[in-house]
Amino acid sequence: MKKSCIDLNSDMGEGFGLYVAGDGVDERIMPFISSANVAAGFHAGDPNIMNRTVQLAKQHGVGVGAHPGFRDLVGFGRRTLQASPQEIVNDVIYQLGALREFTRLNGVALQHVKPHGSLYMVAARDEALSRALLEAVQRVDPTLYVFCMEKSETYRIAREMGHPVVRELYGDREYDTSGQIILTRRGAKLEPAEVAAKVVRACVEGKVRTVEGVDIEVGFDSVCIHSDTPGALDLIRATRKALEEAEVKIRPIRESLRQNG
Repeated sequence: MKKSCIDLNSDMGEGFGLYVAGDGVDERIMPFISSANVAAGFHAGDPNIMNRTVQLAKQHGVGVGAHPGFRDLVGFGRRTLQASPQEIVNDVIYQLGALREFTRLNGVALQHVKPHGSLYMVAARDEALSRALLEAVQRVDPTLYVFCMEKSETYRIAREMGHPVVRELYGDREYDTSGQIILTRRGAKLEPAEVAAKVVRACVEGKVRTVEGVDIEVGFDSVCIHSDTPGALDLIRATRKALEEAEVKIRPIRESLRQNG
């Protein structure tokens, strides 16, 4: 069934000090998205960047989420670090708390939590980690949405627990026939029209083409395009334009879920 409304999210604030990630275009991307995943300090981000990014999201009416990652500034959170589920969860809660204080400072509600990079993919496969993560988030704030893939342990356990959960479609990543994305350390240059067409097709038909050349069905509530993908601004702008032309509205996740029933 065609979606009447969709959330469009992107990872924001992924610099550190004087360094910026990708094209450094947060200010230009923010007007085109509806939810921002704000780096919370361990894979990227620092207090000044977090505060500035929350202010920017507020200015544009964009929902704010915490984007915690592995303690891996050097690898941008895309390396898998060995630690117990409890150690990882403690790191996530630490980062969530840091970002939440900046939302409070700026009078913004914290909307969601989305693990970053390798942490996202490890949790997708690891039942113990997903369960520990969800139990901790539920205790901290049972209203926080957790973003994940539909084909993941995170989604399965969230549904089992009755915790608010958001399934993502990745516009700038390839899928395999299992329904999982193929993680890459450096995104390739993509054609805006192709990414836009992929997202619109998913919203209209509920399908994507895999790297094996097979069409699969995908369930999702939000579309992600990474801000550090080369040409991210053009990808996001083209995707939003194509969605609007297909009469699919762009709204923050709470509103889009309500409109889609």
